[in-house]
This record gives sequence, structure tokens and C-alpha cells, in this order.
Amino acid sequence: MARPKRWKKCMSENSLTLLTIFGVCAGTLIGFILRNINKPEGWTSREIMYIQFPGDLFLRILKGLILPLIVASIVSSIGSLDLSLSGKIGMRSIYYYGTTTISAVILGIILVSVIRPGEISGHFDSQKELTIRNVTTTDTLLDLVRNIFPPNLVQACITQYRTILTKPENVTDEIPVENWDISHVYTDGTNILGLVVFSIVFGITLGKMGESGKALLDFFTALSEATMIITNWVIWISPIGVCFLVTSKLLEIKDISAIVGQLGLYFITVLLGLFLHGFGTLSVIYFICTKELPFKVIKKMGQVLATAFGTASSTATLPVTLQCLDNMGADPRITRFVVPIGATINMDGTALYEAVAAIFIAQVRGVSLTLSSIIGVSITATAASIGAAGIPQAGLVTMVMVLDTIGLPAKDVTLIIAVDWLLDRFRTTINVMCDALGACIIERMSKGELDVPTLNQTEDSIELAQLRKAEA
Repeated sequence: MARPKRWKKCMSENSLTLLTIFGVCAGTLIGFILRNINKPEGWTSREIMYIQFPGDLFLRILKGLILPLIVASIVSSIGSLDLSLSGKIGMRSIYYYGTTTISAVILGIILVSVIRPGEISGHFDSQKELTIRNVTTTDTLLDLVRNIFPPNLVQACITQYRTILTKPENVTDEIPVENWDISHVYTDGTNILGLVVFSIVFGITLGKMGESGKALLDFFTALSEATMIITNWVIWISPIGVCFLVTSKLLEIKDISAIVGQLGLYFITVLLGLFLHGFGTLSVIYFICTKELPFKVIKKMGQVLATAFGTASSTATLPVTLQCLDNMGADPRITRFVVPIGATINMDGTALYEAVAAIFIAQVRGVSLTLSSIIGVSITATAASIGAAGIPQAGLVTMVMVLDTIGLPAKDVTLIIAVDWLLDRFRTTINVMCDALGACIIERMSKGELDVPTLNQTEDSIELAQLRKAEA
């Protein structure tokens, strides 16, 4: 009698996770079935749009929650902590994110250098077309720093700063990209990095103000909680949204055979690297910091991982990640500080992928890399992962600066685009898992300090933390 009750309880507690995983599997199955339907003209863009529509609505709702959630979460979490504790948690986050990103890049370089998928795949030319933005590594890094300091916070909510290089008119000779005309534009897309930096500074300010800043701090705390309640409603439609997103993507791809063709070994190399990093490197780091294995925690994050795979966006998955950690009993003062920052700057999967992809393309083109070139790839891949937006296939944009490091043309990105749509989902899953495990590690390391109330904590935040622990 006890066993059926235990089974029923397990099913009820994990029903949403199971439904989301079912949504991914169902979307994959339906996608392959529809691809094999006898349609001589193939699936048109309009038909794919209709199929994607429910998933697109789900993605739009999630993205709509990102802005209030990031600002309110970071301000309320930092403002409710003692300033010295905020500094310690911030440094622990930097150490963790830096260690995992560098480890991912090194692992990727080792795997691609040992397996050498580019040499085995042979030399080939891609038939894919992709619009590549002409840019230099220096401009990309400078744009990254510029976006950290937005001149207009309202503008930062909807645009990002970007350098544009244009070939001079009436010039027929080939000249280096560095000598092209420079202009600057604001492109569509939330400047998450700038808003995160402002929220950190604003939270520190409110914490330092003490009692006089309590009213404003309470506002951000309430806003954060209200956003999380809405998130809790939204994630119940995630199985449907994920199903339609996966189905439409499978119909959109023209050549799935490329995965087992010329790019097969490259695909396996990246996938092996992501698997070893996610369940090897991160597990070792988790065990060293907590003296426990992370597999129970990863099991509870099934909903988050399935959503990350379906949406291919770590930023869009952020509300689901925070909700899942809350349900696990994690201290909201830590999760609302660590996870949004991680979703913005910590892209382990992207860093590993870009290192592997750059060296793979060099192998395909027959370019031998020196030790200094490989070191340059590792440094640039790390910087590029920080600058990569948390949106689908953002890594392709930053790949340009990694290729520039080893002297390869930007157009060579098209060599890997055939399988990037699928690898993007796997590396996003690893990115999100790394952020969630990081929050758990930092909470465990800060446990003794968090249990001591400080003058800068509001009564609401203390009660909230105690309530979360009681629910766990």
C-alpha cells in the first residue's frame, strides 16, 4: 500500500517535468512524421509559421518576464544582504563562472585536437547561405564594454549598441576590414548586461541606505515575487510551447542528413564535450564544493533542462530556472543574484562549442595552428561566450571574432551552420544547468553567513527565505 502512495506522490511532484520532457519527445516525433509526409513541394514557410505559432507565443511570454524579473530580482537580493556578504557571494560567483568557462574551453580544445574531426571529414564547401556581419575582435570587445555602461536605461531595455564597419565607396581594391568606415547603431534586443550591472549597483546602494531605502527595496521585493507568481502560471503551458517549437524547427531544417554526413564527427565531438563538461567537470566542481554528488539536484531540474532544450535560449529559460530553484528550497537571496548574472555572462556550452568549431574549421581548411594560436582561440572563445546573447544561435555571431583570431574568413561560419540548430539546444541546456548548479554551490558555501540576519535585510525577505526552507 505504501508503494502506490509513494509512486503517486512522485508522479504528482514531477508531473510538470514529465509533461515537458514528453513535449520535447512528442515534438521530435511529430516533426519527423511531418517531414516524411509525401509533400512534393515541401513545407512552406507559411505552414511552418502556423505550426510554430503556439510555441512562439510561449517564447514571447517568457521573454516578456525577463526584464522585470532580472532587475527586481538582483536589486532585491543584493539590497537584502549585508554589503560584505554581497561582495563575498559576488566573488564566489566570479570564481565559479571563470573556472567552469575556462574548463569548458580547455576540454573542447583537447577533444578537437585529439579526435581531429576536420581532417577526417575532409575538405568541403558549404552550400548554406548566411549573412555575416563584418566585424573585428577589437570592435566586438569594445561593444561589450560599451553595453556595460548604457547611456539611457530605458533605451537599454529595447536596444543594444553595435559597431558597424562599411567598405568605403569608390574603393575597388581589397583593404583590411580594420580600415573600413566605422559607424555605430542601436539594434533591437535588450541590453541585459547593462541592466544587470545597473541593478547590482542600485541594489548595493539601497543596502547601504539602510532604513531610508527600505520602502524602495520592498517595492522591488514585491515586484520580484509578483513576477515569479506569473512565471509559475506560465510554465504550465511549457509542454505545449516546447512541443510546437521543436516540431517547427525540424520542419524548417532542409538537410538533417548533414548530421551523419560530413559534419557527423564534428557533431559528435561537440556533443561529447558538452556531456563530459556537464556531467563530469561540473559534477567534480560540485562535489569539491559541497561534498555531495549533484545528480539528485540535476534530477530535480528536469523541467528547466527540457525548457532550455526546447527554447534554445538561456535568457528565456531564466524565469523557469528561478521557479525551479525556489521549489527546491534554495535561498531566493542567492538564486535571484547568481542565476540572472550567470544567464548573462556564463555560457560554458557556447565557449566549448566556439573553441571546437574554430579549430574544426581550421582543420577543414588545412590551416595548421601553433600553440600561440590555440591559446588565442581559448582566450577569444572565453570572451566571445561572455558577449553572446542568451538567444537562439547567438554563438554564430560571436564565432566571427574567434575565426578572426586564427586568420580565417567570417564566411567559414557557414561550414557548421547545418548542425548548429541542434547543437545550440544542447549547449543551451549545459549553460542553464551550470547556472543552476552554481546557485546551489554558492548557497551551500554561504549557508552559515546567510543564517545570520543583518540590518540590511527586510523583514519580508527574511520571512520569505524561512518560508522557502520550510516548504523544502
